[in-house]
Amino acid sequence: MTSISITVNSQPVQIDAGLTLREFISSHIGKDLDSESKAVDGSKLGLAAALDGVVVPRSSWNTRTLKDGQSIEIVTAAQGG
Repeated sequence: MTSISITVNSQPVQIDAGLTLREFISSHIGKDLDSESKAVDGSKLGLAAALDGVVVPRSSWNTRTLKDGQSIEIVTAAQGG
């Protein structure tokens, strides 16, 4: 399979070509996600993703195929004050 280069939280990463944002995030966080990008185990993800500086709604993660050179920022919500 062909690989592509992307940047994730300012770090260069090689991934298989053809992955969706949902598939990549699932692998990155180590949790299975359903077709609506919700955790299969029912847990809260508490994260957001931006692709090339634009926040991608979770409902669109399954339809966004990653392309060579793209940049992803994954932000995890933190509780506190």
